[in-house]
Amino acid sequence: MSFSISALVLFGLLLAMLIRSKSVGIGAALVAVLFGYYLSKTGASQPIDAVMSAIGGAIPSLNK
Repeated sequence: MSFSISALVLFGLLLAMLIRSKSVGIGAALVAVLFGYYLSKTGASQPIDAVMSAIGGAIPSLNK
């Protein structure tokens, strides 16, 4: 059985866990969120999406 999870949800959960464990402060988390938001509006968003899709496609084949 296979399922997929959005990278947005995955990174959001990771950021929430880092904030909760006090590994990252609220200020650093805000900077990370704002950086991601502004990065998504640039021309870099499509290549980043392509790399993440390639990694997502490669992960299932690692177990074989």
